[in-house]
Amino acid sequence: MRTAIGEVTRTGDVASDERVLTILRKLVKANQETLRAATDPAQKSVLEQEIGVLEGFLPRAPTAAELAEMLGPVATEIRAAAGLGPAQGIAMKFLKSNGTSVDGADVREAVTRLRDNA
Repeated sequence: MRTAIGEVTRTGDVASDERVLTILRKLVKANQETLRAATDPAQKSVLEQEIGVLEGFLPRAPTAAELAEMLGPVATEIRAAAGLGPAQGIAMKFLKSNGTSVDGADVREAVTRLRDNA
């Protein structure tokens, strides 16, 4: 939490909700990357706990199934895309335009579901 608070207050800018959420997401992502590389069980445990605490302050992200449903308005475009990459780009653009915060892996799974159900 000290790191999060330090990041939020470091520049002296107003700590808007969006800025705080962006910083928390960045810290979660950094801890997840470190966790994947960690070999020490004690370090892994601490990182998992930190991730849990930080994620507790973040709004719940939609699941892959929920994302597939949300992508209904662009499902035809996603299915018609030349490949998974372009299809995922269409999905990300649509979701970001709606202000939806998502995990890339969940979007990839949702896009795959839509394309498999063509």
